[in-house]
Amino acid sequence: MRRALEQAENEEVRTGTLVTALAIAMLAVCLAGAAQTNSDRDTSGTPKTSATAPPAEARADINHASVDQLMKAPGMTRTWAARIVKYRPYRSKLDLVEYGVVSSEVYERIKDYLIAHRGEQ
Repeated sequence: MRRALEQAENEEVRTGTLVTALAIAMLAVCLAGAAQTNSDRDTSGTPKTSATAPPAEARADINHASVDQLMKAPGMTRTWAARIVKYRPYRSKLDLVEYGVVSSEVYERIKDYLIAHRGEQ
């Protein structure tokens, strides 16, 4: 009887240890996924630009600017500007790459000269 009781207690300890280990593993996976999801986000809420970028007032708004206004961004072509206008609206200028509107190479050239305002202007 005593041996059966010890075996039952040992089994209970092993089960508890297994459940705890699985819970820790699941937590680690969730935290790693959350870190991966937020790794490309700027925590200040403002997309990063270079030190030579013009002030926000001088940038072209991808949600409201005309093709001619977008063409003022160095490296912008009429085709890329027309695509930006065609696929509006955008939540952020990163949507240009995420939605496939422009390539990442084009985005790197023009990102400092664009801004994405929401709502009417």
